[in-house]
Amino acid sequence: MRQWICRALVLVVAWPLVSWGASPAGKTVMVRTQDEYASAVRALKPGDRLVLADGEWRDFQVLLLGEGTPDRPITLTAQTPGKVVLTGQSNLRLAGRHLVVSNLVFRDGWSPTGEVVSFRRSRAERATHSRVTGVVIDRFNKPDRSQMDNWVAMYGHHNRFDHNHLVGKTNQGATMVVVRDAEQGLDNRHRIDHNYFGPRPNLGSNGGETLRVGTSHDSLSDSNTLVENNWFEGCDGEVEIVSNKSGGNTYRGNVFFQSRGALVLRHGDGNLVEGNFFFGGNKPHTGGIRVINRRQVVRNNYLEGLAGEGFASALSVMYGVPDSPLNRYVQVDEAVIEHNTIVDARSIVIGAGKDEERSAPPVRSRFARNLLVNGDGRDPVRVPGELSGIAFEGNVQSPAASPALGQRVRGARVEMQREHGDVLVPVGLDGVGMPADLRPIARGATGVDWYPKHGQAAKLDGGREHAVAPGDDTLTDAVARAGAGDRLVLQAGRYLVNQVLQVHRPLTVQGPAQGEAVIAFSRPQLFQIEAGGKLRLSRLSISGELAPDEVGNAVIAVRPGSSAANYELLVEDTTIRDLTVNRGFDVVATGKGSMADLVAFRRVTVEDATGAVLSAAAETDDRGTYNAEQVEIADSQFRRVRGPAVDLYRGGTDESTFGPRIRVRGSTFEQVGQGAAALRLHGVQHAELEDNRFVDSGTVRFTHSVGKPVLVASGNAFSGTPPIESDIAVTGVAP
Repeated sequence: MRQWICRALVLVVAWPLVSWGASPAGKTVMVRTQDEYASAVRALKPGDRLVLADGEWRDFQVLLLGEGTPDRPITLTAQTPGKVVLTGQSNLRLAGRHLVVSNLVFRDGWSPTGEVVSFRRSRAERATHSRVTGVVIDRFNKPDRSQMDNWVAMYGHHNRFDHNHLVGKTNQGATMVVVRDAEQGLDNRHRIDHNYFGPRPNLGSNGGETLRVGTSHDSLSDSNTLVENNWFEGCDGEVEIVSNKSGGNTYRGNVFFQSRGALVLRHGDGNLVEGNFFFGGNKPHTGGIRVINRRQVVRNNYLEGLAGEGFASALSVMYGVPDSPLNRYVQVDEAVIEHNTIVDARSIVIGAGKDEERSAPPVRSRFARNLLVNGDGRDPVRVPGELSGIAFEGNVQSPAASPALGQRVRGARVEMQREHGDVLVPVGLDGVGMPADLRPIARGATGVDWYPKHGQAAKLDGGREHAVAPGDDTLTDAVARAGAGDRLVLQAGRYLVNQVLQVHRPLTVQGPAQGEAVIAFSRPQLFQIEAGGKLRLSRLSISGELAPDEVGNAVIAVRPGSSAANYELLVEDTTIRDLTVNRGFDVVATGKGSMADLVAFRRVTVEDATGAVLSAAAETDDRGTYNAEQVEIADSQFRRVRGPAVDLYRGGTDESTFGPRIRVRGSTFEQVGQGAAALRLHGVQHAELEDNRFVDSGTVRFTHSVGKPVLVASGNAFSGTPPIESDIAVTGVAP
């Protein structure tokens, strides 16, 4: 998509008069060591400018203290933007008034505290009327992904965080938070603007928000924080991209680009969501706006190509809990939803979350002059509850009105045309939907212009190809030398591997087009996926006949605590056999704390294994975490496998994530999981079983733990095998 041009979004905002310019009449001090910095910072006066010399600053906990004035702030900056890199165990804290920090980079390390950038030194010493701008935080993650931190924490009041670049957070904790308490004052009036919130991978548990404003504890008071003109790109951490948990906030002019989840008005009243743009690109789970609580206003927003459902729908208006406690769901009351344009959405839900607990429908609310268009004619509207508490006025749906809304909307075929390559606007239809002259802010107008916005991790097959000859440890040496994305092409013959092959980067190991490459290994595992690793195995024959009898035997392992996350594992056109040296020899074993985006077996044969084909059941503390987001099995054969072909577990009742999902089609299971289960699916949210054969095998066991899971089964044959055991209804067609 070409770079968008920002125009026409002209908004007047009342904001305290604070000078963000240069520091007049002060001195400039260049420092080259941490000792020099410590000495210089003690002598800073209003208008002074402290400059860090270009280079790497390792294990540097930067503390900026000072009392500037509105026209003479105290400034900390880099000699050259982007050339000052804080690495190792480093962070930034600022406390005082009228402070400005700019142009630093945090990379190749992590904060020793719970925050990378903090607008306070201590509970008693906070920053006010201060600014952080042009700062980059790039994959500055705790080494253990289960350790929580927040990259940015705003304390105090009247602070600004703008034109910063935050990308690649993979551990627990929100990327950015506004922290509120009565001691510092709850009326914060912060400004968060023009930031680039780049890709945040799926966390697989609660705590993966990109931005959270407040908490449930103080949510009945107003923060009055302004969040405007930011880009949220690939922010996939959890179902809440933005989690609003306070009142009086404004979300305006932001772009949500192919990000899974939604902007959620989770707690707090009287918030405004206007002039935002949501572009899903039909990416799964991309959502829009979720409405909860009182006096929320959602207007003039544009939402296109959002493929999310349920809580991640393009628009979801929730049912509430009667007399709700602070941490649950307050009934929607006096909501105004008007002049929004929703194009090609998979789902719009009015009455989302309705269940025995959430039984209070929206009341005294208005849904007016919105435009709903689906070019394929599909009706996205779902109404699980009643609509009597919502007044509908002047809404149009194309090509026809939803039966769920009856006469509350007007059905008409509306022609849409794309203006300037940005948004679709109706032809000949005025006064309905988003104002036609609004445009999204350009990606290039957010963040900094001296740091790339597309520095994505290397992909499989993105590197070079290397031929590997048969022999002892020839494959071991080739893996050690391989670069990110390289493909190792094995010649026909036998390969003996005497070391566990550590996979720290994307790697493909591929057999010959003719003949057979046979791999045997003498260690408990053949491959071990580590943080940053991805693995594809293709056209191979793998034997476990030489493996030792040790606990944890597996062909491919992801060890507990490895922080391996968001990796892909693809096994294709491969035979795996003779995993019988002990009672629990798995093909793939995932450890606690690891998270796969995708595990796929395509045209794979597994014969004679005493463990599971995929063991992804390490997260048994029932906190909503799990080990694999998506599992695919296609056109494969499994014979004489003592454990389940798939053991996939997600426990607990947390609703902040989307998965796991599994699809199994065209495959045969013969003597698999006898006496237990051929497939053991606990807490899986979406399962499809199509055209499979189960012969003399254990049952398919499906257990519901959270949400509204779906189990689709069609065209399956069971011989000498019990029928599917499920505590939810089994359907024959995917919804």
